[in-house]
Amino acid sequence: MEAAQETGNLTGIRQIILVLSGKGGVGKSTISTELALALRHSGKKVGILDVDLCGPSIPRMLKVQDKAVHQCDSGWVPVFVDQEQTISLMSVGFLLEKPDEAVVWRGPKKNALIKQFVSDVAWGDLDYLIVDTPPGTSDEHISAVEALRPYKPLGAILVTTPQAISVGDVRRELTFCKKTGLRVIGIVENMSGFVCPHCSECTHLFSKGGGEELARHAKVPFLGCVPLDPQLTKSLEEGQDFIQEFPKSPAFPAFISITQQILDGTLAQTS
Repeated sequence: MEAAQETGNLTGIRQIILVLSGKGGVGKSTISTELALALRHSGKKVGILDVDLCGPSIPRMLKVQDKAVHQCDSGWVPVFVDQEQTISLMSVGFLLEKPDEAVVWRGPKKNALIKQFVSDVAWGDLDYLIVDTPPGTSDEHISAVEALRPYKPLGAILVTTPQAISVGDVRRELTFCKKTGLRVIGIVENMSGFVCPHCSECTHLFSKGGGEELARHAKVPFLGCVPLDPQLTKSLEEGQDFIQEFPKSPAFPAFISITQQILDGTLAQTS
């Protein structure tokens, strides 16, 4: 393990954060993408490792789906999202011959690729590596946690929506974190109300407060609520930088607050 730490491609990364949820469709990739953008705007150098092998959506969200990864002496070179090379991305989406090609793989092949992503991507020096995971608590999660364990991840952010059924699935993810020894940084409640773009009234389509109640019950931090916002959807569809383009959006202060809590928590953890 120590030898892997000395020679691995993750040695230049200061902090590793996993984004988890026991349920699909709650917006893990959205949270991962916007967290990376917000950290970049805070002056940090960020990488995103997209290990959602069956649904690699982040390349499109960042408008780099047509780019390709290249090989260097120490492995794959990730795709840089911006000219300043402050955000880099690795995803199975870059390895598919066609963008709509299905990844029909058995568990061992998926697990092998995740381990290869951890060991063979030349990230260089990063302040943060955000790991976007698939839904559930499957083999892929265990492979990711085990492969990252020697590098002592900062912890996991759990994403839920307000409904009871989603909160129940995320409760199982809390159990997964406890069993694998992965610290829970906090819970984010995504799609927490819909803000009308015309009158700014917030309608709670999926009820409210489930994530906050779960955090209180589990005695872990509650990082905040992110409302449904057409501007956020537009930015993800068109590959825009939401943090830069839509500072007046109701979702903007939520992402800034979540990011600041992570920055403050990192400082407290390392001091």
